[in-house]
Amino acid sequence: MAKKKTVYECIECGYKSAKWMGKCPACGSWESFVEVKEEKSSSKPSSKKAKVLKFEEIEKEEIERFSSGDSELDLVLGGGIVPGSLVLIGGSPGVGKSTLMMKLAGNIDKKVLYVAGEESPGQIKIRAERLGIKNKDLFLMPEIVVENILEEINKGYDLVIIDSIQTIYSENLQSAPGSVSQVREATFELMRIAKESKTPVFIIGHITKEGSIAGPRVLEHMVDTVLYFEGDASRELRILRSFKNRFGSTSEIGIFEMTKQGLISAKNKSFFSKKALPGSAITVVLEGTRPIVLEVQALVSESYSIPKRSATGFDLARLNMILALLEKKLNLPFNQYDVFINVTGGIKINEPAADLAVIAAIVSSFRDRKISKESVFIGEVSLVGDIREVPGLDQRVKEAANLGFSKAIVPSKPIEEPIKCYEVKEVEKLLEWM
Repeated sequence: MAKKKTVYECIECGYKSAKWMGKCPACGSWESFVEVKEEKSSSKPSSKKAKVLKFEEIEKEEIERFSSGDSELDLVLGGGIVPGSLVLIGGSPGVGKSTLMMKLAGNIDKKVLYVAGEESPGQIKIRAERLGIKNKDLFLMPEIVVENILEEINKGYDLVIIDSIQTIYSENLQSAPGSVSQVREATFELMRIAKESKTPVFIIGHITKEGSIAGPRVLEHMVDTVLYFEGDASRELRILRSFKNRFGSTSEIGIFEMTKQGLISAKNKSFFSKKALPGSAITVVLEGTRPIVLEVQALVSESYSIPKRSATGFDLARLNMILALLEKKLNLPFNQYDVFINVTGGIKINEPAADLAVIAAIVSSFRDRKISKESVFIGEVSLVGDIREVPGLDQRVKEAANLGFSKAIVPSKPIEEPIKCYEVKEVEKLLEWM
């Protein structure tokens, strides 16, 4: 016979205690414990032992995909949507998660179930009309009870969208919707039905103030793919980045632009200005297989107190290293100057190939001299002052040539030279070239 036991659970991390506590000893959250009633069964559940398979006899499973109707989303997913996959999409409020999912529901010519737990059908209808959704097989279900959602999914759908997982709850648990146990239980049930019915399920998840998806960490381990939608709600550019993908690469990104008509592909959008100004240099970064031409801006001004260092879209620790290197190798007195770095377009540079452009922009601002907008700077700078090669140099130079650039300052010449390439092996040589 089942026995009911009262425990207290932290809604932030899932820590359980026999008594109420003001502060959670696991995550440090205050006033986060809620009362939960658990049922303990005295009898052991029966379980069927799985059959042991010989590795050589296991047949290889071919992964079949279908397009989402958007080339950017397909790229991040690894080539398209995999039947039976469970995809988690996180992002800050207002970044466009629901808009992206509504666009997905309208793009594919398949039977889609959109489960709405946060907005009313009228609100979703307004968004769908604004986005120009014309899928006649799109069904809306305003529901938050996971048992009812599973019952509807069993009727047969080609794609299911859950908006959002924090609003879904199971009637088998006593805790409130959005708690750790409820999120974990709902995700497990959705994962089970996705695998059994081969129905792809997309789950929208909120993020915490630290930037991680709200709920237990095990949530990210349960799903097949974890996507983060990045971008400032006050700006148009959005970046969709994959942090986990069992069916593809995690190095690809999707670039979108938020317009009145919703999210549109921004793969051809330029992130640089053609006007030559002091403190501006162009580089080419590689995100997965995609080269992106970016503008690095620098502002160097005399400091009247403690020198300030700030970097937007670039690693601050790496900026400090570059400034120390310039002081050591070139005798530039940056200990008396404020230095600010900004990467245009809201994109964050996560590779060292932009080091050369950062140095060029800093020196250009310091000496108040313009850099030709026909040139791109590609190269990694080491602590000893030499400029080292970066992967995908040929691909980067070709992208620069396609966008009309005529010169490239690189550590070594690529196999093919679509534009004029100048070799620079040391930081001192870069200043001579400039």
